[in-house]
This record gives sequence, structure tokens and C-alpha cells, in this order.
Amino acid sequence: MRLWLMVFGSWLLLIGGATSSDVRFADVTKASGVSFTHRNSATSNKYLVETMGGGVALLDYDNDGRLDIFLTNGAKIEDPMPPGKLPDKSDPAYWNRLYHQNADGTFVDVTEKAHLTGMPQNRYGMGIAVGDYDNDGFDDLYVTNYGGNTLYHNDGNGTFTDVTGRAGVGASGWSASAGFFDYDNDGRLDLLVTRYVDWTFQNNRHCGETQPGYRSYCHPDNFEGMTNLLFHNNGDGTFTDVSEKSGIARSIGKGLGVSFADYDNDGFTDVYVANDSVQCFLFHNNGDGTFSEVGLTAGVGFNEDGKTFAGMGVDFADYDNDGRPDIVVTDLSNERYMLFRQNADHSFREVTNLSGLGAATLSFSGWSTRLFDYDNDGWKDLFVAQGHVMDTIEKTAPNLRYLQPPLLLRNDGGRFVRVDAGDVFQRSWAGRGAAFGDLDKLTAELEAFRKGRAFLLKDRIHDLDQLVATIKAVARGECRLDARLIDELLERRSRRPRSPLENLTPRQRDILADVAAGKSNLAIATERNVTQRAVEKHVSEIFGRLGLATDETSSRRVQATLLYLAQRKA
Repeated sequence: MRLWLMVFGSWLLLIGGATSSDVRFADVTKASGVSFTHRNSATSNKYLVETMGGGVALLDYDNDGRLDIFLTNGAKIEDPMPPGKLPDKSDPAYWNRLYHQNADGTFVDVTEKAHLTGMPQNRYGMGIAVGDYDNDGFDDLYVTNYGGNTLYHNDGNGTFTDVTGRAGVGASGWSASAGFFDYDNDGRLDLLVTRYVDWTFQNNRHCGETQPGYRSYCHPDNFEGMTNLLFHNNGDGTFTDVSEKSGIARSIGKGLGVSFADYDNDGFTDVYVANDSVQCFLFHNNGDGTFSEVGLTAGVGFNEDGKTFAGMGVDFADYDNDGRPDIVVTDLSNERYMLFRQNADHSFREVTNLSGLGAATLSFSGWSTRLFDYDNDGWKDLFVAQGHVMDTIEKTAPNLRYLQPPLLLRNDGGRFVRVDAGDVFQRSWAGRGAAFGDLDKLTAELEAFRKGRAFLLKDRIHDLDQLVATIKAVARGECRLDARLIDELLERRSRRPRSPLENLTPRQRDILADVAAGKSNLAIATERNVTQRAVEKHVSEIFGRLGLATDETSSRRVQATLLYLAQRKA
């Protein structure tokens, strides 16, 4: 499984699926058993680290077919912090938390049993990356923090072991986001880590007005930037820092969010880093172990006026269904969230206003974000966890708000429209992080942080009509099957055997995706040594359930789609 998350702050959990634009979400937190309060330990000294934190991830850590929840927490900060003092995570109120999902959809706290409290490492938590770095069939965890990061190896028995030292991925400074991805196509997940600014408790400054109650958190312009880190997976449980060798370290930024896509379809995964108030980075993968930073020339480093913006959350996905990944970046109020549409020549054009995104987001500050199709209409919609950085913003800018509602924008054929999906989208939050997955096998979900206790919301609509229609459309060659939809029809078995497709290269996955979309044929895929035996048995079952005629062309397309999805889930 390859998942990455840029997650900060306090949180809210949303779960839902839909077959129309009239989706409503209901709060089922109490019944779920999830009880978590994120603590940032706010002080009168306005230490910058207090504005972020609280990563959240969905993962099936025990391979029982059900997604579990992992959350990072802050740590106790003294006010003021004495010289040499570090944040303290000894109090259980500041522990990270792992919630295991039961068969009935409820959750139980298994943090101590799993050895994931974070207390021994004693770090102030930020984000989470999930990936099976050693290919043993169990998802591992990488937690970013202020002061050093932690790699937890999944032991396969419900527990995790801190292997940071042996693996060589501890890093230093203030790490924000991280992501596992295979940059050199060797079948092993490598690791990229974004780092924010060179801030310490000692160089924290007094910013804002001097009158009582008006001190504010300092703008990142007050601190030097840092380089991002790239670790190459050696295949023996260790990593090598190739930040300099790869060219990643040549660009100094103030990195927060990170996302991955092969935007130019050359078979190698590229990287976009959202930087806070300096140029954002697009690292083009040269295919030889090196990267070139092309954000400026590609048109995604600045806004359309040539100005920087406070890049925070980012997603790298195709919003307009033209087959090319686009980029959406969240930022601060009065800046508008950025949307960069990819052109046929692999350059990008900012379409923030043309898409409707500008008008919908001008007054908001966004953090974690994702393009996902919440209503299953074939167009990726947009969710953003929102909340201003400054808890004093209303004193200096009365038209803005610190607490802001989460944002859900429906994609209406390439133009975004704000929708009312329930009371939660009318409430104000200090939103930071978000994670996405399928908790109950019938719906799409999103998870985000809210300041205070956790909330779980669930859409109660379970309509399979759209699933049937979509799969029939795939069989006719009219569209590509969404990963969530096929999972709703095929039961995933507990402790399923490892897929023979796990070591496919990105190029092979692209071939399968083209086949599924009717752009190519299965012969091309099989010539590339892509095994279809693992999924052939499912095709007749699907066609039988849906009453489809099993002709060669439609069967071929569905088989190719299943192959593609099997690799994505491996």
C-alpha cells in the first residue's frame, strides 16, 4: 500500500459516500468509540510550532480488511520554555493514538499495546506517512515531528518497533510532511520528507503588537528556510540519504505539503512541494536518480501574478478528466487556493478563477486537501480542512476568522461549486489535517482535524445503483473504474495473500490504466509481464452480479481495471 498524508492540527472525522450531490453527513462519533483530543499546548509566548501538528492516517495495520486510525499529538510546552528544555510527552494526554477498527465498525484504543504512544521518542508530532517499506505485507508508519522523526516497523503481530536509528531516517529540525514513493522503480518504497523553517524555542521572536492580547505567531519570513530530504531504500531495512546526490537539497524552501504524480508520463514519479511564502517546487524525476526543480518554468512556482503564496496543503491529481495530473494548493485568507491545470505540453496554467475556486476560497485558510469523487459522478471534488494560522486574526483583520468551516466543493464538469453537505460544514473549526479511505466498505470517507475532541460523521446513504452503472460504463469502454467502487463489490479477505502485482513499475501501472480506459489493449500489458491470473476469476463474478454479457472486449477492460486496482491496493 502506498499512502501519504500531509496532516496537521486538531481534527474532525468525516465518513460518507454518495450517489448524488445531495449528500448529507451525520455525526456518529460517540457510537464509534473514537475519543481523541489534540493538544498543541498553546502559550502566551506564541511559539510557532503551536500552530501546526496532529497528523492523522487511515491504514489497515493488521490486515483484517478494515481501516484503522492513527493520530499524532503535541507535547507539553513550558511558558516560557527554559533554555535546553524540550517539549514533554510523558503525560498520556499528549500521546499519539492508534484506534483499531472492530468488525462492527466501532473503534478501540490499542496505542499502548501497539507501542505507538510516542512517549519514548518525546517529540512534538506533525504528520504521518504510511507504506510497507520492507515489502513484508504490513504497513509501516513514519511520523514527522519537531526535533526528529520516527520510523515504526510493523511487526505483523499488532505491535510496532522504533527502527529509526538502524534505518537512518531520523532527520533533524522541523519536519512537516512525508511520503513513501518509489522514485527509481526498483520495487522498494523510498521516502521524501519536507522541512519547514529553521525555528527553535530560542530564536522565537515577539511579533505583532505589544498591547496585551495582540502578540501573534511570527510569519515564516522571520526565519530561514530548510532543504527537503530524500532517503533511498537499500532493501535491507536501511535507507541512504541521497538529498544532495539527487538534487533535492539544492532547493531551499519552507516546505509543508507534498504530493506525487508522474505528470509527464515518462514512467517516473515526480514530486510537488508546497512552500510557505516562497516559490513552490516541482521536482521533475530525470529517471537517473536525480531530480530537476522546474516549478518556475512549468508555471507552478508562483501565482498568475508572479507572486508567492502561503502554500500549505497540496494534491496532485486530474480534476478535469483529461488524463493529465493537475495541482491544487491551499494557502492563507485573501490569497485564494491555487489550481494549476496541466497543458498538453506538460506546462501548467493557473485556472484558480476560471474554475470557480478563487471566489469560493478567498476568505479561507486551507491546510490538508484532496481531490476525490465524493458523489461518484466521475468528477473529482475538493475537500479542504480549514482554519487560520493566527488565533488573533480577528483583532487585526475583523473580516477574517480564526475558526473556519471545512470546505467541500463539488466538481461540476470542471468548475467547483460549494455544497452544503450537513451541519458540520456550517460549524467553525481550527482545521489542519485530513486522511481519506473506506472505513465501512460502502462509502468514501475523509478525516480531518478539529481543535478539541474527534468527530466521526457518516453518510447513511448506501445506494449501489451508481456502482452498477459505473461498472457497466467501464465494460462499454466509456470511463475508467474508480478504485472505491470495485472494492464495494469485491470482498477483501482477511490476511489475503500478497498480490503478484506488487512489483509493477509506474510505467506498467500506466499501461494498465490506459487499457482500463479503452486506450490500449491487454496484449500490451501482458507483453510487459503483467500477470492477470490473480484477477481473472473475479470478472465472471462481477458480470454475473450485474447481468452483463461477457464479451471479449468488455471482459478485457474490466480485467485490466482489476489488475490496475490490485496494484494500487498491494
